[in-house]
Amino acid sequence: MSLEENKEIGHKMMEAVNKQDMELLDDLVVPEYVNPQLLVRTRDDLKRILRRQYRGFPDVHRTLEDIIADEESVWLRVKITGTHTGEYRGLAPTGKKFVMAAVPHYRIVDGKIVEGWSVWNPLDLFKQLGVIEYKGFPDELKQPV
Repeated sequence: MSLEENKEIGHKMMEAVNKQDMELLDDLVVPEYVNPQLLVRTRDDLKRILRRQYRGFPDVHRTLEDIIADEESVWLRVKITGTHTGEYRGLAPTGKKFVMAAVPHYRIVDGKIVEGWSVWNPLDLFKQLGVIEYKGFPDELKQPV
């Protein structure tokens, strides 16, 4: 696939997750999709994780801030926002808003996403929701090297 074709797939993936459009997801992702990081072994597993996110954060939205592609994959730098108004991973709704960064990476074969990875900080999400407290680095780690 060309770089521009892979970028277009990245744009469509963002459209699918922002519109919560599982049919468009079916067009973009193979049934055997894997994401080893999230223990996802099928496209249906991916849909289950997204539906859980949509229940917890019905207004969740990803803003595409940058995109890089090569012949086999696409990287997206996104800002994710939402409000915790539904149960999420056993957490009762807090009503709190969050903003976080993520960098999903998708491997593409024959125009379909076959594998995904993502860099993000779940601790930052839980801190913003007020369910954990982060006090910063210990003083000894703040010292210059």
